[in-house]
Amino acid sequence: MELDVNMLVSTVIYATIGVLLMGLCFKAITVLVPFCVRKEIEEDQNVALAVLVGSMFLGIAIIIAASISG
Repeated sequence: MELDVNMLVSTVIYATIGVLLMGLCFKAITVLVPFCVRKEIEEDQNVALAVLVGSMFLGIAIIIAASISG
């Protein structure tokens, strides 16, 4: 089985771009909301906010995957 280097490099690049975009989106959410997201989830045990942030990550991941695959 021959390893296609171009495919491997493009996969690594797209994965890196996807992780960076997800981090940017999380940073944007933390800047836009009037409270500390990490404090609400970790200290106050706000499950609803945790589910909302998790859903946001899933939605962004689906969009990124669709744009990468064409």
